Amino acid sequence: MSRSRRPGSGRSVRRSASLRRPAQSVDYHKETAAPAIAADGLPPLREVIRRHGLRADKRLGQNFLMDLNLTRRIARAAGPFDDIDLVLEIGPGPGGLTRALLMEGAPKVVAIERDERPLAALQEIAAHYPGRLEVIHGDALTFDAISAFAGRRVRVAANLPYNIGTRLLVRWLTDGPWPPWWRSLTLMFQQEVAERITARPGDAAYGSLSVLTRWRTDARILFRLPAHAFTPSPKVASALVRIEPRTAVEPEISCEDLESVLRPAFAQRRKMLRRTLASISDDPQALLRAAGIAPTARAEELDVEDFARLALLRSRA
Repeated sequence: MSRSRRPGSGRSVRRSASLRRPAQSVDYHKETAAPAIAADGLPPLREVIRRHGLRADKRLGQNFLMDLNLTRRIARAAGPFDDIDLVLEIGPGPGGLTRALLMEGAPKVVAIERDERPLAALQEIAAHYPGRLEVIHGDALTFDAISAFAGRRVRVAANLPYNIGTRLLVRWLTDGPWPPWWRSLTLMFQQEVAERITARPGDAAYGSLSVLTRWRTDARILFRLPAHAFTPSPKVASALVRIEPRTAVEPEISCEDLESVLRPAFAQRRKMLRRTLASISDDPQALLRAAGIAPTARAEELDVEDFARLALLRSRA
């Protein structure tokens, strides 16, 4: 307990611990009085959204991050930026993460936005950072990054729209030559998807996406965010995932060969592989023995290297 003197007396008064101010917890969803100008010299994001009449569209999987301190934390996690030419951002919306990336030193941001409504707000950011922001009105699923960024050093950072996040990741993991056109992916996913991406054998979330990711990359969850960090609040929590490519991948197999094994193996993940692989092999038990895998093993027990050996042997059969 602390002591204080009562005014006008020489006696000390004990102050009950119960009367002390409790520690404050951060509530990202709570409306707070915002300064007229944010730390980057632009209006606060809530003011931008109000002025442009923006509202997150569930059909596009949009959930906005409003706290500039939080988006700056994400931007710092996406670095370093001194060894690259640009950052690719998908679905910038009103530009919360875009502004953070530019504040934290990204030499240039290329932002692809399908929704035309926030384009005016993004152009205001571009005017504030001359020559450092390029906004492309288009669909990230059809954007040819390999051609667009040939010979350039790129990192990807995005609060991905929930409805296209997994499809984009699979495309970036499988399209084109390896090493890929990107140096790192720092991506926000629903927590369940993030756990599938980073899962290991024996984990409940372990599946074909886990194997496909860990086959040629190192992936880890950096931190998690509660639903109320977003506006509007989704029904689930989210997590930021960092993915970095490995240059040496053994054995050398194609994505198609690996996926041809993963599909039947995880279609019935708790069944023995001698049964699930019967759809792709006339003698699945011989295939498994040649790969050094027990015929009674199940997909959820195998590591990435096991699946790679199976894919290699099948491709040679």
